[in-house]
Amino acid sequence: MRIWSLHPKYLDNQGLLALWRETLLAKKVLEGKTKGYKNHPQLERFKKARNPSDSINQYLATVYQESVKRGYNFNKGKIKWNFKPFKLNVKSGQLNYEKNHLLKKLKMRDIVRYKELKKKTNFEPHPLFKVVEGDIEEWEII
Repeated sequence: MRIWSLHPKYLDNQGLLALWRETLLAKKVLEGKTKGYKNHPQLERFKKARNPSDSINQYLATVYQESVKRGYNFNKGKIKWNFKPFKLNVKSGQLNYEKNHLLKKLKMRDIVRYKELKKKTNFEPHPLFKVVEGDIEEWEII
């Protein structure tokens, strides 16, 4: 499971579809509606949020908006839209790690997008996150 700290606009189509599915699974885990993945490291930051349900729904809302831009028909009803927006911190080292991780994936799956993004020096985070200085997050599996 990878719930990217990067803005979903950088993902290729395969990555965006996987992100939608994986974040819906994460939502079920946070809502106590599944037995598996309860201790998955990617969920730690959502579990620590003031309101885990609001944080995952806010995250999904941005993924949904990106899907609409690309002409997908994701099920809008999977999101509880009455969430209260807020920010979670993400370390700058985590964003850099994810940027490099994504570029490796894109080099194999979508060479055009890879070449386009390789030139970028600054990747935006998902709007849920506020970037703070620091290394890779403790929960990241390297």
